[in-house]
Amino acid sequence: MTSNQPNGDRPLAPAPAAFSTYNPRTPSHASSSATSLEGCCRCLFLLSSLLAFLALLVALVIILAVLPKKPHVNLQLVEVQYMSITADDSTASISLTLHLIFEAVNPNKVGVTYGDFWFTVMYRRIQLGKASIPGFFQEAHNMKQVAATISINRMSLLQADAAELIRNASVNDRVDLRVLGDVGAKIRVLNFDAPALQVSEDCAIVISPRKQSITYQQCVELGIRN
Repeated sequence: MTSNQPNGDRPLAPAPAAFSTYNPRTPSHASSSATSLEGCCRCLFLLSSLLAFLALLVALVIILAVLPKKPHVNLQLVEVQYMSITADDSTASISLTLHLIFEAVNPNKVGVTYGDFWFTVMYRRIQLGKASIPGFFQEAHNMKQVAATISINRMSLLQADAAELIRNASVNDRVDLRVLGDVGAKIRVLNFDAPALQVSEDCAIVISPRKQSITYQQCVELGIRN
């Protein structure tokens, strides 16, 4: 067979096929692996944070529900600074200044936050006066005394109450009063306050108008309620 190529010319070499060179430093696989690792680390961090929060929450619930002991607020001392009773026909009026010292006891390993402490002085069913002590924070295992003074100026009583007051004061040298106390307390753990509890106390006191002093004092804690 006769060749069409010119005599003496060599056949042309076939053109090299196109190909891509593999570079082991290509970042596609490495970038994908790094992204997956970063995602796993983020998930583990979120999971560990959630578990830590749940553990803290469970511990807080256990502490608040099981371990705390109720705080106590007691009327320790009542001093009569002034007392005067005047009678006019079927009415009577009483003027009175009392100095009260309350003792707050926190037996817990955590602090207690108290709201304003309200106390009322009553004669029979009649409210003679009411005052308050500003709230405060009490450290763990702590005892704190707070004082207050209440002044009652010519509080009028009518009919049966007036007659009872005058008879007891003049004949028996005694005036029976009640001091009612009420305060809200919150146990604090890790800067979290538990739901408020109301601490109440009912104190019976007897005053001698002649001696201007307390002759009897008896207090009953009414307990803690939500």
